[in-house]
Amino acid sequence: MKVILLQDVKSKGKRDDIIDVSDGYARNFLLPKNLAVEATPKNLNDIKLKKANEAHIAAEELAAAKEEAAKIEKASVTLRIRAGEGGKTFGSVTSKEIAEAAKEQADLNIDKKKIVLPEPIKAIGSYKITVKLHPEVSTELAVNVEAQ
Repeated sequence: MKVILLQDVKSKGKRDDIIDVSDGYARNFLLPKNLAVEATPKNLNDIKLKKANEAHIAAEELAAAKEEAAKIEKASVTLRIRAGEGGKTFGSVTSKEIAEAAKEQADLNIDKKKIVLPEPIKAIGSYKITVKLHPEVSTELAVNVEAQ
């Protein structure tokens, strides 16, 4: 019997997969527990439309991320931090501070979790910070750290 999985089923398949299982397994386990539905033409069409809709939404998200990346690439952010002699700072610049400064100075809504800092910024200078907006889209933001 062909069924469409509504949830991930261990050792059988992922959600929305169309699998072939024995009649007893489908009738006694998958269907009563709402883990699957029978693969009727209506249900197959519903899955096809659902996948097309998900693909359309994913394409829109990718386009929005590329548009946001273009804005971020053009912008630069300046942060002021207390520093001692030789440009040595007291503390470090975090991704949260960079996100707040980007919102204030360049009107960019960047989530602090999307800012990739390999290590905290602990010195005065100019940096290129990677911002990962989407699994396929990442860009760089220019950050200047100055003494207060």
